[in-house]
Amino acid sequence: MTKYSLASSTWDEAEINAIHQVIESDMYTMGPKVAAYERAFADYFGSRYAVMVSSGSTANLLMIASLFFTRNPKLKRGDEVIVPAVSWSTTYFPLQQYGLKVKFVDIDQDTLNIDLEKLESAITEDTKAILLVNLLGNPNDYSRISELTEGKDILLLEDNCESMGAEFNGLKSGTYGLMGTFSSFFSHHISTMEGGCVVTDDKELYHVLLTIRAHGWTRNLPKENLVSGIKSDDPFEESFKFVLPGYNVRPLEMSGAIGLEQLKKLPEFIRVRRANAKLFLELFGDHPHLKIQSETGNSSWFGFSLVINKNAPFDRKSLVKALQSNDIECRPIVTGNFLKNTEVLQFFDYTVAGDLDAAEYIDKNGLFVGNHQVDLSKEIQHLYDTVQSLSAKNL
Repeated sequence: MTKYSLASSTWDEAEINAIHQVIESDMYTMGPKVAAYERAFADYFGSRYAVMVSSGSTANLLMIASLFFTRNPKLKRGDEVIVPAVSWSTTYFPLQQYGLKVKFVDIDQDTLNIDLEKLESAITEDTKAILLVNLLGNPNDYSRISELTEGKDILLLEDNCESMGAEFNGLKSGTYGLMGTFSSFFSHHISTMEGGCVVTDDKELYHVLLTIRAHGWTRNLPKENLVSGIKSDDPFEESFKFVLPGYNVRPLEMSGAIGLEQLKKLPEFIRVRRANAKLFLELFGDHPHLKIQSETGNSSWFGFSLVINKNAPFDRKSLVKALQSNDIECRPIVTGNFLKNTEVLQFFDYTVAGDLDAAEYIDKNGLFVGNHQVDLSKEIQHLYDTVQSLSAKNL
């Protein structure tokens, strides 16, 4: 039987050799390999600055935190931030942790990104920021969002952890807003196993990110910087000088070394993922019982969503059982409707803009299967045959 897993390794001898080079250097904490990766990452995505961190989740944390620590803070506690109702938990948690008022907006059942009509209705004079999420590789419609925010003092931020390599009108997703976050977890487009990045063109935010990534100290700042001013030439004096309330979310040096090798492969990884998507679209694009994600711009196809139509002769429980019985791994579409998590929401200051019908529907009727950086022709055909068999059995 064909096995269809959620993800597969992207490493070969290049990454293993990169790890050995770090071992031979005897430099395991963040060092020159991480710095080189940050430069390469920024260049690849067309940003001025990139800051590598320990995960996509900590990238989100630093992105939100940094907005409070510029000389003229860009956000303050109690400010309203709009988010889509479907994303990963650590899209939302930094907002709660920094005392922001979260406004949840429904998703578009076609794109799985925030519903732009409902977003327009949700924006008020109290809206200070919109945190866009590019879900399952699919970029948002930045042109339309630009129209909605034109003339308004609203920060645009991006959680791009699932959509590395996606593009809209020639622009890489994750680089449209003031800051964007990326993940390089095992199952993502490139893998440093654990790791993430924040990109920005804003020099002050870049310096703030460097500070709060590592203890809130000045050690990693350039001599002249927009956080502490001019550093002392005495390294002893600057060794333990703390200026902002920070964290320790530094990546390992081997993560940077692996990342350098993975970035070289990213264009081919994206090409293959899109080739897999072409077959997936051919087989499932007009399926009578399933709805798939509608592509905005050029998706990087993190995975393939399947949402059961109302007229389908099977429910999700039956579909999951059939997939699992045929060695096809699947998961819910990220968190589904995040507002079902009432235990954690008791800690939030939040509102809901209108209904969440689409988020609720995919929560109960949606799932996704993986996409990989290798040819999945056999696996996708196996998926299709399994679904067809289930359909025939229940008609």
